[in-house]
Amino acid sequence: MPFPIERKLVIAISSSAVFDMRAADRIYRKDESAYRKHQLDNLRVPFEKGVAFPFIKRLLRLNEVFPDEEPVEVIVLSRNDPDTGQRFFESCKHYRFKISRGAFLCGKDPYPYVDAFNASLFLSSNANDVKGAIEAGFPAGLVLPTQARDEATSDELRIAFDFDGVIASDESEQVYQAEGLETFHTAEEANADTPLPPGPLHNLVRKLSFWQKFEAKRQQEDSSFKPLLRLAIITARNAPAHSRLVRTLEEWGLNATETFFMGGIDKGRILRVFRPHLFLDDQRAHLEDIAHEIPCVHIPFGIVNRASDSDTNS
Repeated sequence: MPFPIERKLVIAISSSAVFDMRAADRIYRKDESAYRKHQLDNLRVPFEKGVAFPFIKRLLRLNEVFPDEEPVEVIVLSRNDPDTGQRFFESCKHYRFKISRGAFLCGKDPYPYVDAFNASLFLSSNANDVKGAIEAGFPAGLVLPTQARDEATSDELRIAFDFDGVIASDESEQVYQAEGLETFHTAEEANADTPLPPGPLHNLVRKLSFWQKFEAKRQQEDSSFKPLLRLAIITARNAPAHSRLVRTLEEWGLNATETFFMGGIDKGRILRVFRPHLFLDDQRAHLEDIAHEIPCVHIPFGIVNRASDSDTNS
């Protein structure tokens, strides 16, 4: 029996996150009526693949592998009009994406509906929508442009996360920003046994971890089964600050297939090997040099991003 929506891993996406809609958007910016006519005239012409396409494809693959549970639900939350919605669903049909639910809001803000659909993540290419969602307390990320290409050779889904300000709160990051690295390490040693509060993507990682354990159980029952899901945490922390991260994950019952304590080394070195279908980090500076190679998502949460906004507005 399929999971009820409350137990499913629900991902909300904007239409322009999963498909490349830049050509249509250029028409929209010149003439909205011409844009709507363009969408209807090209109703049967599928959109090209967008940044989040490889991630969504492999995520939906879990429903095919586990048809009795159908653990994943992908819904669309779009500022576009229903005419574009028709072309979106036709494109889903072309790529065999079983996406059937969503909202097309004719220019209205989509993020207030994130919680209504029980979404653990809202992916969008619209920075204002993502910022609005985060400020409203919803889990959201900005999909950055990339030249990465989908590899069609494997169904394996690889997702990599930063830790502070993404999975966990930015409580420790606040200490680092205010008082420097030495004080940060001292504070983390003193609080090594105290789990950090949850961050914006805590629920997403919790549900992914649950499914990772589900796959491990199936592998025990069927030695021919190969798990599809790989999770990684790639953090700037290193010893002795690693202990609090480990303790926090233990408290939450979370597992990460691989954990990398970089201690200030460029995360891109690991990302080029792990090749995630999404890498999610709260510091955009960590993403700028790698986003053209790896699909990246910026989580505009916490003190780092508040400081950035302050610099922009000053």
